[in-house]
Amino acid sequence: MKIAVPTRENLVDEHFGHCEFYTIYTVENGSIVKKETLGSPQGCGCKSNIASDFQNMGVSLMLAGGIGAGAINVLAAHGVEVVRGCSGNVDKVVNDYLSGNLTDSGETCNHHGHHPEGHQHGHSCNH
Repeated sequence: MKIAVPTRENLVDEHFGHCEFYTIYTVENGSIVKKETLGSPQGCGCKSNIASDFQNMGVSLMLAGGIGAGAINVLAAHGVEVVRGCSGNVDKVVNDYLSGNLTDSGETCNHHGHHPEGHQHGHSCNH
């Protein structure tokens, strides 16, 4: 299993389409066996080829902060499930997922660009 995490400064980026890079974790028997990075394409994530790149790499899950419905649909069409609402250190988030202590927030960004007042992405993944 491979897990992708949108990353900025070793933290989950709160908007996947604008991250610095993606951290890709290879997981076998519930443990991380490999960690690598994939550069973030130019432009918004949902309009880039990142979903195809993930599919070609064998990524089946993305642990994300904020993400829009369009991006979720594109990723799903390429066999990538998304868990939303994640924040904090990327290694900790993946380990929380592997230990069953992380669930999807259910929140989808329905806007593009700036976040309206009161819309927060800084919460943890509903441990």
